[in-house]
Amino acid sequence: MSNIYLGYHFTIEPKELGSEILVAELGELPFESFVESDRGVTAYIQKQLWHEHILDDLYLLHSPEFTVSYTIEEIEQVNWNQEWEKNFEPIDVDGKCHVRAPFHPVTDAEFDIVIEPKMSFGTGHHETTHMMIQHLLEMEVAGLKTLDMGCGTAILAILAEMKGAQPIDAIDIDNWCYLNSIENAERNNCKHISVYEGDAALLNGKKYDLIIANINRNILLNDMQAYVNCLNPKGILLLSGFYQEDIPAIDDCCTEKGLQYLKKFERNNWVSLKYQLQ
Repeated sequence: MSNIYLGYHFTIEPKELGSEILVAELGELPFESFVESDRGVTAYIQKQLWHEHILDDLYLLHSPEFTVSYTIEEIEQVNWNQEWEKNFEPIDVDGKCHVRAPFHPVTDAEFDIVIEPKMSFGTGHHETTHMMIQHLLEMEVAGLKTLDMGCGTAILAILAEMKGAQPIDAIDIDNWCYLNSIENAERNNCKHISVYEGDAALLNGKKYDLIIANINRNILLNDMQAYVNCLNPKGILLLSGFYQEDIPAIDDCCTEKGLQYLKKFERNNWVSLKYQLQ
């Protein structure tokens, strides 16, 4: 007999950050898969694992910073591949980097990246990932020892290797992201990416020429000293995961630790900053 699923259709405002937090929270519960929608996220759970108080302790539902509503429907069967196919469109960044799912046709882009997103964030659709790709596309990274911190799907580590960076460490605190990053690195025939599950504590004693950190403002501020400690002289730090109004706090933190501002990308009020250690 096929499993019966419940589909929770969440509407979230603000959508991007709220969806990210919600998926992280639901990932700790028996929800199996998530599909991004125009207004939020749809989350699926087997009916036999559901109970009426399953959402009671979610931070997002009680936070005054977010407006969340949802409807529930019962679904006899879920074809996950079909769900992804409906919702995951290939993207193009500056005509140079094409990001697609395995079911999309191969392109002749200079950098053709195949991502099986599953439950991980970092498909290239989010503004922050898009801008980090832009930074990497215009940089010379060949031979640079690189860190992708908060790697998600490992899309940025994969692009870095395609451009010649090595060796590369990819780190994420989420187990699903850790497993998905290993899968995506293998899918793109990457030979120089090592994936680790954990946080900034793993950085002790490490040194890098390039650090990519697409996380969020609070984690970036908290871990900035750890990043700086890991950077070689003249090393580059790429940051994203925050808004235009967060720039003063990020910039103050960076400059007081000896980092020099080099460049900014902005996309729909999300920003990405580039710094160099002096």
